[in-house]
Amino acid sequence: MQTLHSALVAVSLDQRIKVSTPHSLGILSSSSPPSTGKFRQGYDTHVIKPLLNFLNDTNAPFMVNPYPFFGCSAETLDYALFRPNSGVLDENTKLRYTNMLDAQLDAVSSAMKDLGFEDVEIVIAETGWPTMGDAAQIGVDSQSAAEYNGKLIHHVSSGAGTPLMPNRTFDAYIFGLFNENLKPGPVCERNFGLFMPNMTPVYDIGIMRNTVAAMADDHPKALLLIIFLLSLIGFWA
Repeated sequence: MQTLHSALVAVSLDQRIKVSTPHSLGILSSSSPPSTGKFRQGYDTHVIKPLLNFLNDTNAPFMVNPYPFFGCSAETLDYALFRPNSGVLDENTKLRYTNMLDAQLDAVSSAMKDLGFEDVEIVIAETGWPTMGDAAQIGVDSQSAAEYNGKLIHHVSSGAGTPLMPNRTFDAYIFGLFNENLKPGPVCERNFGLFMPNMTPVYDIGIMRNTVAAMADDHPKALLLIIFLLSLIGFWA
């Protein structure tokens, strides 16, 4: 990361392109309640702290992959899907959490604060919800996936923030664009996509224009060309 940043500095691109790396929530040793969030012992001082120091010096974000899907149960499904629920109280801060994503982000924030880096920005590098899963998994259907990702977009862009990080927005990246039909492992791992491998939508979370949604049904190859061109535009931008 330092070498990449040095290369960007050499061509005067370091203010436009930031270097960071994503982390699963497995880097935390504790996350509940959110105010007790801490990084795993050993990783905290030898890996995470030097990394956070680098990110702070280069004004780059700390990237995390929060997945309420993997942390929920039948009892907490509404909490994970941003549905109305009684919430969870953090007894230390007396703050009430109404969704699991906020709790996960605040646990990361608390862990960063514990190391003295509360001002480093947090970016949601990856999150999502599958449309299919194994028999024992709950809430794995197109309706739940559309509900999670749709409410995610609204929540992170609303400016509400989280209980510990209020009045702010979050950059967030939805996993994933496509279902991965050849990916090994549990069924859910192959079914996080917004699109099938043949370019037809698995579901629509309201980000496609009606004409594009119709094209996906009638002309999947034309939609493939549009997605390819948009990827080029995004790359060169």
